[in-house]
Amino acid sequence: MIQVKFWGVRGSIPCPGPNTMKYGGNTACIELRFPEVNRHIIIDAGSGIRELANSMLKNDLPKGPISTEIYLSHTHWDHIMGFPFFVPAYIPGTTIKVYGPVTYEDEPLEAVVGGQMKYRYFPVNMGDLAGNIEYHRLKEDPHIDLGDGIILSTAIINHPITALGYRFSFRDAVFCTAYDTEPYRNLFITDPEHPDYDELMAYEGEQAAREQNLLLEQFFAGADLLVHDAQYTQEEYENGKIGWGHTSIESAIEAAKRAGVKQLALFHHDPERSDSQLDQMSESYCQGENGRNMELFFAREGQEIIL
Repeated sequence: MIQVKFWGVRGSIPCPGPNTMKYGGNTACIELRFPEVNRHIIIDAGSGIRELANSMLKNDLPKGPISTEIYLSHTHWDHIMGFPFFVPAYIPGTTIKVYGPVTYEDEPLEAVVGGQMKYRYFPVNMGDLAGNIEYHRLKEDPHIDLGDGIILSTAIINHPITALGYRFSFRDAVFCTAYDTEPYRNLFITDPEHPDYDELMAYEGEQAAREQNLLLEQFFAGADLLVHDAQYTQEEYENGKIGWGHTSIESAIEAAKRAGVKQLALFHHDPERSDSQLDQMSESYCQGENGRNMELFFAREGQEIIL
C-alpha cells in the first residue's frame, strides 16, 4: 500500500487567496507513506511542504525522531522554496536524505538547494539546521533499489533545466510523476518552402521527438496513479507557451490513456487559474469519454489517495 497526499499543486509561484481556496495555492509538494515498512517520502519542497512539516511535528515527532526522504523533480525555485520552512530540519535527531538532479556539473545539490539559505535571502543559514541532512544527486536510472521492497525508476523529462520523472513501485502499487515537462517536438524546420529546410534533418527530428515521447509513455505505463503536468489548455499552449516546459491538459490525458494509466492527477495548475475555472475545466475534461477507462481529476491540496 502507498498512501498519497497532495500538499501543494500549483506551478510557478504560490497564489493564496479567496479564488484558490478549494484547489489550493501552494506550489508542488506530494507526500508518500509506506506504512507496512515505515517509510516516508516527499516529492518536491515547494511552499506546500510547510503545512506538511506542521503535520509531521504534530503526528510523527511524538513517536520519535523524524526520518524522511525528499525527491526533487528539479531545482526551479517553486519546487525548492519551501525547504527553509521545513521545521523538522532544525530539530536534532531528524534524518533527511535529499535526492535530485542538478543542471551544472560543478555545483552540488546541496549548494543549489541551500543557496537560498544565505543571509541576503533568508534570516537562517544552512549551518543552523540541526538535523542530519544528506544530499544525493540522481540521474536517469531504470532501477534503483531503495530497500524495503521499494523500487525507484527515474526518467529525464522535457524542461528548460534537468528534471526527472519518478516511478515508485511497491508490491502491487505504482505511483508515477511526470512534471515539469512538455511533449518533445521536432526542433528542425519542417516547411519545405523555407530556404533552410533540410528534408533529412526534418525527418530525423520528427523521429527523435516521437521516440522520446514514446519512451516517456512507457515510463509511466500502467501506473496506478500518474501525476502529470497540465498547466495549460491546448489553445493556451499553442498561443505562446511552447518551449516553456509544461504540458497541455489535452496532451496529458491522451498520453495517459495510451499508456493505460489507471488514475491521472492533472497537476501544476497555472497560478492564474481560479477555483471556479478549475471546476469548469473538471466538468469539461474529466467527464464522458475521457473518464471511461481512467479516473481523471484536477489535484487538490489535502487530497488523499490509497494505492
